[in-house]
Amino acid sequence: MNLDKSKKRIAKKIKMGFQGYPEITISYSGSKADLAEQVAISFVLEEGAEAMVEGFKSTTDAREDEVIQSAIVKIIERSGVKTIYLEPGVKVIS
Repeated sequence: MNLDKSKKRIAKKIKMGFQGYPEITISYSGSKADLAEQVAISFVLEEGAEAMVEGFKSTTDAREDEVIQSAIVKIIERSGVKTIYLEPGVKVIS
């Protein structure tokens, strides 16, 4: 899938706000605040359930990686996610 299409589909779902469960939270982290080398996707099936986490690593910015963004869209489609949250910014890890 095209990078722009993937990013638009994810952004559209984020803008919808809480729509119920299941839900995912997308968070980016990296060695610098402007370079997201890792992405973590936390999946919660229902309220009070423990989150399942899937992670991806990249040598470039994961936010601009077509394969990673397409994989996120596939996860959303296949799991029937109703709500998506995006953690703001990039968490700096050392």
